Amino acid sequence: MTVLPGRRERKKAATRQKIADTALRLFLERGYEAVGIRDVAAEADVAVTTLFSHFASKEALVFEQDNDFEQRLTQAVTGRAPHEPLIPALRREIQSLVRHCTADSATPIWRMIDESPALRAYEESMRLRHAESLATAIAADPDLSQTTLASRTIARFVIDAYSLAREAPSPDAALDEIFRMIEAAWAVTCPSGNSPGTAGL
Repeated sequence: MTVLPGRRERKKAATRQKIADTALRLFLERGYEAVGIRDVAAEADVAVTTLFSHFASKEALVFEQDNDFEQRLTQAVTGRAPHEPLIPALRREIQSLVRHCTADSATPIWRMIDESPALRAYEESMRLRHAESLATAIAADPDLSQTTLASRTIARFVIDAYSLAREAPSPDAALDEIFRMIEAAWAVTCPSGNSPGTAGL
């Protein structure tokens, strides 16, 4: 049974979204470097302390779905059906994330990120954190029986697949090619009798 969020949680989520939407609009209108935290807070009609209670930094305002993406990646591991192969499950989630981030509406945002050293550095640290969370989920799954090193390696490959496909002329074709290589690497690490499976690839 799904538990619906209470009024307080809904209000908090709405405030967070309002701040993020306001920040993105200002960044795109004026330029990321030209907008300060106080500008965002004033435009969103919240206190600076309220803004920081939702976002730890100015960079985090741009990547407001960071936590959601990280949870989706780990849930692709922990929430897959019993005996469902890992790599196809991860591929489906990465494909969904890539399609979200390659929509026409996202183009100005990625252009802004590419032009800002601070945002590029933040994105890189975010990708490393996502890879570590994904590696932890893989290593903790008793059905996968992977070493920490193997789990971290595959997780890095998967996170890099997202970045490479997002930048490719044909994201789906890029994912097909990349995940064939990831599948091959995964097969090498699997213990005898623990077939990775290729369903869905």
